[in-house]
Amino acid sequence: MSGLSKLTALFVEDEEDLRGALESAIGDEFAKFIVARDGDDGLKKFKKYKPDIVITDIMMPVMDGLVMAKEIKHISKQTPIVILSAFSEKERLLEAIDVGIDKYLIKPIDPDELLKTLKLVSKEMLDQSDIVDLGFGYQFDKSRRVLVKDGKTIFLTKKELLFISILVKNLGVFVLHEEIKKYVWTNKKVTDSAIRTFIKRVREKTDKEFIKNIPGLGYKINTQER
Repeated sequence: MSGLSKLTALFVEDEEDLRGALESAIGDEFAKFIVARDGDDGLKKFKKYKPDIVITDIMMPVMDGLVMAKEIKHISKQTPIVILSAFSEKERLLEAIDVGIDKYLIKPIDPDELLKTLKLVSKEMLDQSDIVDLGFGYQFDKSRRVLVKDGKTIFLTKKELLFISILVKNLGVFVLHEEIKKYVWTNKKVTDSAIRTFIKRVREKTDKEFIKNIPGLGYKINTQER
């Protein structure tokens, strides 16, 4: 099993046939594989799903891939972006490098070559950021999805780990209630009362100061105040 199986990918492509073909060819390699039809749709889905890696065409209607890539890099500089394009012009390549694009592949795309590139990018990403130091003795291992305190593993349920994962992805900022609901409970209905009970259980397993909240807004990991 490759490192891709732990990741969520966003694939942005306006050509429906190519979008479907590549989704069929490589989609099953990922934990989640989300598709978008243009840069505007891609940016919206990036904000909604917070994927680990982005694959995109350049020339698309509404918003092109490089404009979308710039917006994504403003939101999350560390998210790898792989560009797929029929353009081999030097100007577009230089522009992509300037944006901070991680890899650049020329169409027609060989699925095996793309998969090899994505595995390389994901390995570099996981090698760089497997262990996240959360302060006060807490660490989160992103590749193993394990929360550790002073070297000892804290045993969490699958949903509790998803909750910690989205907070770690957004370290230092509050994650809104609606984002948490979508990420942890997908499309299932969950009441605010149930979320409060859920958070209480997480705090019981960590400490009462580990999760900070603003009532009616959201939650974040408290890395500074105790």
